[in-house]
Amino acid sequence: MITRNNQGFTLLELLVVLVIIGLLAGIIGPSLFKNVGKSEVTTAKAQIESLSKAIDTYRLDTGKFPSTQEGLQVLTTRPNNVANWNGPYLKKAAPLDPWGMPYQYKSPGEHNPDYDLYSLGADKTLGGEQQNSDLGNW
Repeated sequence: MITRNNQGFTLLELLVVLVIIGLLAGIIGPSLFKNVGKSEVTTAKAQIESLSKAIDTYRLDTGKFPSTQEGLQVLTTRPNNVANWNGPYLKKAAPLDPWGMPYQYKSPGEHNPDYDLYSLGADKTLGGEQQNSDLGNW
């Protein structure tokens, strides 16, 4: 009788393991990526809330909201023609949204009488649904 002391795996065993790993990735993968989209939306909402607080503090000090032309830059850099500026209102420049785009600011706003502060979402264009929808202070 001939005995074999090979301690490797056969090709069939390796293929079975690869198929099992592929099936698990196909089942688990989509649910993990769905949660990534949710975290981006949550981050955008938190950043909009933080920026809104800084804008409101700017208004309390200066008596007016930043104009659309001034934008969010006045939260970190003193404008020339504004009295009672007591900033900076942010420690560093306004962050980009989770999709790498700057937050949009408009005063007066279309959704709010004072100002609109919003992100265009994952599709980076106005409108959209679910993860592609615009997120704002309205």
